[in-house]
Amino acid sequence: MFNTLISRIKRWHDKSKSAEGDSTAESSRPDTTPSRGPRPPSPGRKKSKRSNNTRTVVPRGDHCLSRRDVSRAALTVMKRLQEAGFEAYIVGGGVRDLLLGGHPKDFDVATDATPEQAKQLFRGARIVGRRFRILHARIGREVIEVTTFRGHHSDGEAHEAQQSEHGMLLRDNVYGDLESDAVRRDFTVNALYYTTNGFEIHDYTGGIQDIEQRLIRMIGDPETRYKEDPVRMLRAVRFAAKLGFDIEPGTAAPLHKLAPLLRNIAPARLFDEVLKLLMSGNGERTFELLREYELWPHLFPDNARMLDNPEALALTRQALRNTDTRIRSDQRVTPAFLYAALLWPAVNSEQKFLTEKGIPPVPALAQAAQKITSAQLVHTAIPKRFSMPMREIWDMQSRLPRRGGERAFRLMEHPRFRAAYDFLLLREDSGEIPSGLGQWWTEFQQQDEEQRLQMVRDVPRNGPRGSKSRGRRNRGGRRNRTNKGGERPSN
Repeated sequence: MFNTLISRIKRWHDKSKSAEGDSTAESSRPDTTPSRGPRPPSPGRKKSKRSNNTRTVVPRGDHCLSRRDVSRAALTVMKRLQEAGFEAYIVGGGVRDLLLGGHPKDFDVATDATPEQAKQLFRGARIVGRRFRILHARIGREVIEVTTFRGHHSDGEAHEAQQSEHGMLLRDNVYGDLESDAVRRDFTVNALYYTTNGFEIHDYTGGIQDIEQRLIRMIGDPETRYKEDPVRMLRAVRFAAKLGFDIEPGTAAPLHKLAPLLRNIAPARLFDEVLKLLMSGNGERTFELLREYELWPHLFPDNARMLDNPEALALTRQALRNTDTRIRSDQRVTPAFLYAALLWPAVNSEQKFLTEKGIPPVPALAQAAQKITSAQLVHTAIPKRFSMPMREIWDMQSRLPRRGGERAFRLMEHPRFRAAYDFLLLREDSGEIPSGLGQWWTEFQQQDEEQRLQMVRDVPRNGPRGSKSRGRRNRGGRRNRTNKGGERPSN
């Protein structure tokens, strides 16, 4: 930390010599530094030398954004920073969505205060991140992300900015001013700054115009920016799907070529990105765009190779469509079910292959599940809290057809029964398996105890996949199932 501070002061001192005329004017301004002590020269006050962008200031009367629509926690963070003598702006998706008439759930604040300086203003705040350090300020139950204005990474020293051999930024803790921060953001629609000082919106990159034209446009050279962080390719698709925007042709052009760079991203980070892509209410549209720009095979290669099969494609689309519907209805969704659907076509194909080689169906399913899951972990992580339920959903697909005796009652008490039942319906809807079994389970859940017992008795002995009762033990279980009153025996 000390070395970082020294290097910043050194660069600030060197650049201040070349801008002596400007510094004279600056020195005439009143000192707003808090009385708690002198503040070291902040790199956040450096003038960017790379940007020729013209700042557009949208006055209060020319935009629809109101501070009443901004969370009280974000306004509190801005007020504390401003009272301490720092600049503070609402930035990014919060401004964009409010201009589009939306209701953002999160608000980010950008400031010229370093993370260490900002941390002193908020009790319980934490500095997080390695690639780019930010502050999480807790105000009541909300956590506001506070970022320091960024500068160009080439201005930094080795301990502040690092790039891989592919051009990907490994560390980017170089600070700058408001203008340099704007041109360092990814897309123009995300580089809009709202301040409560005058209630203006500051636009350095043409974001207002792109919102009007409904375009996702990369700031700077798209190929260079994608190489700096390949996840930006996924973000371009996600914003286009979420907002209903088009991707500007120059921004879209490098996507096919640079898609393999996603292999360089850590699987844990890609798992988080997949949740944003597919579990935000626009999963089906996002899936289509990912396929269009050839990004999908680098996220789910086993699913991608199965999509020539109409049933696999139908199952994938229907799973995403159902997820979107549940999210828009404020119903619960889980990555376990979505991953189960996306990987199932490959698991099912591998199980059939192993079965044809003479391996019994149940061990074949276990082997297939292990192989496909392990292959997926190379691309996106799957935490155990999701991978275990995913495997259970698959396992129950071979158990749901076996309904004789007490099996149906035991299955319905299983913690994963509802997810497995929904998955069964999904398979029927896609045409993978004949319909009928799903309807039986639907009716079984709707009946009372006596009717359920009768449904189990009526299951054909030659029903699908082992519903036939076998052996004395099963027959005895069925005879002893009811007492004279026709009720289930208590345990």
